[in-house]
Amino acid sequence: MRTRKRNWLPGFIAILLLIGIPVWYFTGDAESNLDTPWDSMPRRPEHVDHTNLFDGFAELTTGPEVTRACLSCHADAGEQVLHTAHWKWESEPTEIEGREGLFTTGKKKSINNFCIGIQGNWASCTACHAGYGWDDADFDFGDQTHIDCLVCHDNSGIYRKGKAGLPLEGVDLVTAAKSVAVPTRENCGGCHFRGGGGNAVKHGDLDESLYYPTEGIDVHMGRYNFQCVDCHKTKDHVIRGRSSTVSLDNENQVACTDCHNPKLHSDDRINAHTDTVACQTCHVPEIAVAQATKTHWDWSKAGDGSREDDTHHYLKIKGEFIYEKHLKPEYRWSNGLAYRYLMGDKINTDGTTALNAPRGDIRDPNAKIWPFKIHRAKQPYDTEYNYLLQPVTSGEGGYWNDFDWDKAFRLGEEVSGTKYSGNYGFAETEMYWPSTHMVATKEKALQCQACHSEGGRMDWQALGYDGDPIKQGSQTRKRMIEAQTSAGHE
Repeated sequence: MRTRKRNWLPGFIAILLLIGIPVWYFTGDAESNLDTPWDSMPRRPEHVDHTNLFDGFAELTTGPEVTRACLSCHADAGEQVLHTAHWKWESEPTEIEGREGLFTTGKKKSINNFCIGIQGNWASCTACHAGYGWDDADFDFGDQTHIDCLVCHDNSGIYRKGKAGLPLEGVDLVTAAKSVAVPTRENCGGCHFRGGGGNAVKHGDLDESLYYPTEGIDVHMGRYNFQCVDCHKTKDHVIRGRSSTVSLDNENQVACTDCHNPKLHSDDRINAHTDTVACQTCHVPEIAVAQATKTHWDWSKAGDGSREDDTHHYLKIKGEFIYEKHLKPEYRWSNGLAYRYLMGDKINTDGTTALNAPRGDIRDPNAKIWPFKIHRAKQPYDTEYNYLLQPVTSGEGGYWNDFDWDKAFRLGEEVSGTKYSGNYGFAETEMYWPSTHMVATKEKALQCQACHSEGGRMDWQALGYDGDPIKQGSQTRKRMIEAQTSAGHE
């Protein structure tokens, strides 16, 4: 009997090994996946209360007067700001792959498929410029007194800007100046939540719900009260971050791995995805979580006075729109850079013209699958020259006043230097906006079946796979990269 009882022991050990080894293999070493994001959070010096520092400036009545007061103590700040993207709205001259010469891009001269462009529309667009008085092509970018310190540092909540970035009439500049501190979401969001002409228009992952979000909208801002500058760290007034809609490089970019271990998951099957899939793909499962975002804009329908104005459907001055809430992103390969439509480039007459299509594909070792909001539009182009047109929309003679496209294009020709033949139509375009905010709680992150199932989120063939890699084999991309590398060395 005693011998018989002991016969079960080898079988029991075998069962433990069969269960234990796979569990150990796939869950990995928890210690090696240690994630300590708080160690990377910025440490700031104690705030200096400015309440009494402006007692000698009781007569501050203009923005430049406030700036002079700021510069009297912060002597280096002005020169620092003059070299930033928030001030210049233009990149340094840079080579662009596939083009000869040096080029600059940025809001100062780029064309988009929202309000189209700022040339000729300076006073309206520069209400969000970090400066005062940019209302024409002759704005002095070397004058430090035109820098607007308050737009980023006001903590009173009363500061507002209007045309050409000037403070609105009636704003108490002294009270605003005494309140200055580290920028909050209210400072950044005043412009970035309203990009493209209104709340939630441009970015599907940035809107006014982020002023005071719940963790269900964004876990970092809602649960932990992150401010924008906690991730977009700043040195000498240079703010980290790049937008592929206007930037030519990927320098000084913000990444989840600035704080998080890229292999932090306890399941190595998930960690195996991080070389191919961006963190945001799983952790930003939807955008426009609380407020609908604009996904389509048809300028060809503008000017119809018989239709009733409705911000989310139709405006006579801007045309017809579609807004969507709880928007599922679309997925593309991206290496952080983008192809660039420049003023005067020919459009795709056989289909849609992409203004900033992401660079990278399955063969690019630096590319990952990213989530995007793709904004689609119909915007004016010259039917003879086959390129997009820059109209003057605001101000005297602008389309919003006279509803005359021909006049708007002729005025646009004068300020942009882009010839107008006298014949126009409306072309289909698209712009790509990476989804990096509205990070969900981990419980709401995408699960395996969201992508690896019939009717899942991923169009595997469009991404370059023969089919779902969980069925076709996960080595497909590795083989393609190796083949690409070998071809490049031949």
